[in-house]
Amino acid sequence: MVAFMDIQPITQGHMLVVPRAHAAYMNEIDETVALRTFRIARQLASLARTILGASGVNLLVADGEAAFQDVFHFHVHVIPRYPFDGFGITFPPTYDSPPGRAALDAIAAAIRDAG
Repeated sequence: MVAFMDIQPITQGHMLVVPRAHAAYMNEIDETVALRTFRIARQLASLARTILGASGVNLLVADGEAAFQDVFHFHVHVIPRYPFDGFGITFPPTYDSPPGRAALDAIAAAIRDAG
């Protein structure tokens, strides 16, 4: 495992946690390695709050092109957040019209049955 500063940080203190073992996608990484990756990300998030004065932290995994993955080696971004830092998440227009309970139940059942 290695952790380092992002060379193109979104906010002050933006870090990456990267397993040394190669896996392009999250589902390819060994479960123990995945857990260790998130444990380290969590520790760094805590340090960002105490050392850098961040008032929040985003942990971000971009997994697949549709999720904006552009480096095909699993890693976790630790993005410290500050008031008015300019970073944001936008929601699609459909966000204001959520699906009904039946649609949510159908998706949950499909996922549950596949597991």
